Amino acid sequence: MDIIKTLAQELKLKPDQVEKTVALIDEGNTIPFIARYRKEVTGSLDDTTLRTLFDRLTYLRNMDKRREEIAALIEAQEKLTPEISLALSNATTLVELEDIYRPFRPKRTTRASIARGKGLAPLAELILEQRDVYDPAIEVAAESYIDEEKGVASAEEALAGAADIIAEDIANDAEHRKALRALIMREGVLTAKQAKEEESVYSDYYDFSEPIPRLKGHRILALHRGETEEFLKVAVEMDEDKAKAALGARVITNKKSPVTERLVDIVADAYDRLLFPSLEREIRNDLFDNACEGALVVFSDNLRHLLMVAPIKGKTVLGYDPGFRTGCKLAVVDKTGKVLDTAVIYPTLPRQDIERSRKTVLALIDKYKVDVIAIGNGTASRESEAFIADTLKYVTDRDVRYTIVSEAGASVYSASKLGAEEFPDFDVTERSAVSIARRLQDPLAELVKIEPRAIGVGQYQHDMKQARLTEALGGVVEGCVNSVGVDVNTASYSLLSYIAGINATAAKNIVAYREANGEFKTRAAILKVPKIGAKAYEQCAGFLRIPGGNEILDNTGVHPESYPIVKALLAKFKYTEADVRDGNLTLLPYQVEKAGVERLATELGCGVPTLTDILSELQKPGRDVRDEAPAPCLRKDVMDIKDLQPEMVVTGTVRNVVDFGAFVDIGVHHDGLLHISEMCDRFIKHPSEVLAVGDVIECRIKSVDLKKNRIALTRKGMK
Repeated sequence: MDIIKTLAQELKLKPDQVEKTVALIDEGNTIPFIARYRKEVTGSLDDTTLRTLFDRLTYLRNMDKRREEIAALIEAQEKLTPEISLALSNATTLVELEDIYRPFRPKRTTRASIARGKGLAPLAELILEQRDVYDPAIEVAAESYIDEEKGVASAEEALAGAADIIAEDIANDAEHRKALRALIMREGVLTAKQAKEEESVYSDYYDFSEPIPRLKGHRILALHRGETEEFLKVAVEMDEDKAKAALGARVITNKKSPVTERLVDIVADAYDRLLFPSLEREIRNDLFDNACEGALVVFSDNLRHLLMVAPIKGKTVLGYDPGFRTGCKLAVVDKTGKVLDTAVIYPTLPRQDIERSRKTVLALIDKYKVDVIAIGNGTASRESEAFIADTLKYVTDRDVRYTIVSEAGASVYSASKLGAEEFPDFDVTERSAVSIARRLQDPLAELVKIEPRAIGVGQYQHDMKQARLTEALGGVVEGCVNSVGVDVNTASYSLLSYIAGINATAAKNIVAYREANGEFKTRAAILKVPKIGAKAYEQCAGFLRIPGGNEILDNTGVHPESYPIVKALLAKFKYTEADVRDGNLTLLPYQVEKAGVERLATELGCGVPTLTDILSELQKPGRDVRDEAPAPCLRKDVMDIKDLQPEMVVTGTVRNVVDFGAFVDIGVHHDGLLHISEMCDRFIKHPSEVLAVGDVIECRIKSVDLKKNRIALTRKGMK
């Protein structure tokens, strides 16, 4: 297989573009580095496309490796024919390769293998010849295979053994399997029946049936979970007569032959006993794998938007971890995330000590000049929100607001080794309060400390193949961290470990080095850190920031390899590095445009994409790309679900996007569901076309079910 050509066709890219990109990958360059600093080579492929290319490259190379292994295994059996070699060369999926190898795979004892041991293979071949006339008749010919020692007592037993051999050969034939698989995928139906006599969340699937081509990924995942939990019995159903007729048409080549009726029965046995059960398993696995990949795309997109939510900068935050019996834990963190104070209050049941709790909160607000209160959305969140909203009425000297923050993963971090290392003197709940406060201040820096799959913005993530989930979500986190960049003098080793070229060991070494030697003054000083060599430095340098360092460009996304280009550019238009620091480059883009971008890039010895990126970075040294994202929704009062009425317009924050819609926090503790059919006045295939996690939107209340605490939202008719 020509992998370069295949990738180019699949991704709709130029072969030369793919070849150069693959060469960069093979040289050990990371995806973030290639995406950001090798645009001239790749044709400006973005991070997402590069990761897709990398995944497919890995798959195709593994397939080529398996192709060679199968060819060698068949050759060892001295059965590798030119036809089989051609079939192996033409196979485009691992399933096709395994189908070709299936007849040659070492087998457990089967009815067919027993029949072969009895010497009945020639009789099977005779039947498959499908002669117009058999002389003697096939039944008579079968008598010559009677052999008491081999366990063939009659002609009927000989014919039955031959039928078993033919049935297995039919079921193992790669072309038959491919044709039947395609037929079932096209015309089959997935069904589900109730497996337990009890109500469950799967009651909608107790009598379910849907054609396979129309199945949605979230339904497949729901059915899989219902079956795993033994509430459902799921099966693939197919019109047997149609399937057997299609298979028979492939096997029976001479309908006038006296063995035709016998072959019809053999085909039916092959389908019922061997082929359909095997294909059903494969198809169920394929449906599940494809649904997982679809869900993974949604999860990745949600995670990306969550990590890139605008940070609340320059604010002192009071983190609030709600609880009942054990109380509500508080932690005040300053503008840099440093913990200033902690406390425990009991405004909720069973103590419900409102007055003392209020005094504690008001004292913390006054002492540390708290700007925002971040309330976790877990147990007792609703009661805590009501308490805080009422307490803020007593704050008259400053504008303090609150917001609800997702607690997803906070408990994981709190109980982790990392949490214990960071706050050895805090208990688990105190660490949670700190995490809640910090994830409002800088979601990216805090959430990287948590396993991505525990963050809670996906669907059915616990049912997926965890290795694949971890790999894909890790790529998302890596992409986000590198697109923002990190301050090398303040970043945790968790954050640093996601920077291109830096592994966990190197990240810990960076932290240890700065603790022992003080702040880094230049990017180049990173080379003094153990485990950071020239290649690692090349990959990571552009993503590390040093505010207030010796080199102004060290606080930009300009890679050190391009510093000479920047200095030549500034000199050409008579600017200095002080002008960069002071923001005096307003006219530079116009000067570059007037000089001619392409001509100037050639003169400076770089490509147009690099020059364009340099201009962007020089305009805003130290900028944070997340500042352009919508800010979190801050509140002063609280609503109850009972206050909601149909047609009421509310403002909310998108918390999760799934295949069938989006869940929106509108400030009543229970997220509303904005179904895909209610998102806009036009047809959309997926909610991600119009909404993303973190979006602040207006919508109308469509209906409220107080009994089930369900809120239906709509945006139809709204701009």
